[in-house]
Amino acid sequence: MHLTSLNPPKEDAHAALAAHRGLLERTSRTARVAGILRELIIDGSFRPGARLSEPDICAALDVSRNTVREAFQILIEDRLVSHELNRGVFVRVPSAEDIAELYICRRVVESAGVRDFDPETGNLDDVSAALDLAEERLAADDWTGVGTADIHFHRAIAGLSNSSRIDELMGGVWNELRLVFHVMDDAHRFHSPYLARNHEIHSALKAGDNATAVELLQRYLYDARDHILADYPAAVERLSGRT
Repeated sequence: MHLTSLNPPKEDAHAALAAHRGLLERTSRTARVAGILRELIIDGSFRPGARLSEPDICAALDVSRNTVREAFQILIEDRLVSHELNRGVFVRVPSAEDIAELYICRRVVESAGVRDFDPETGNLDDVSAALDLAEERLAADDWTGVGTADIHFHRAIAGLSNSSRIDELMGGVWNELRLVFHVMDDAHRFHSPYLARNHEIHSALKAGDNATAVELLQRYLYDARDHILADYPAAVERLSGRT
């Protein structure tokens, strides 16, 4: 017997549900506002450390203060903004501890995708496309674009696990990582050592040498983490002079 037949809804459950109907439009609007702000934070329009003005956002989007405050709460849960008492809401500047945790997540998830990849049945199209994009941006001397392509490459590496749950989990990691990249203000210095190493990982995967690909990937991630942590305090100090 199906469990739902044993536990039917209470008689007043649907009436209670109907009472919440008015929340749907507001919730949808809140989610849309949060989505707009999230995209502007991720693309660097609102940089780490920037104060998000509630009145300005209300005026620009023609929404209520309650809607903006609820959108802020979503972004706080996403770890993209923080609320400071008596000061307001600011785009987060990730800490060194945040960076260390992000790279732990990356090592675990990306390494699993590479380790379990089957070249006979798997698909490297997204990985290859990200490398092509990086080379295109390199030719244009667009190092910010190279950084974006780097995230696409590693998102595709994590995606080799073919798990929608992993993709959802890692979405937050990539968004926080974009904040870190925005703090690191010298994109050329930050990204230039790693494009060739992405090509090496890709080549090992194409050759079916998963063990070498995992080794290359993990060494890459340790080096990238250490590179960021070494330069990060000075980058944060420079950022404080720009915001």
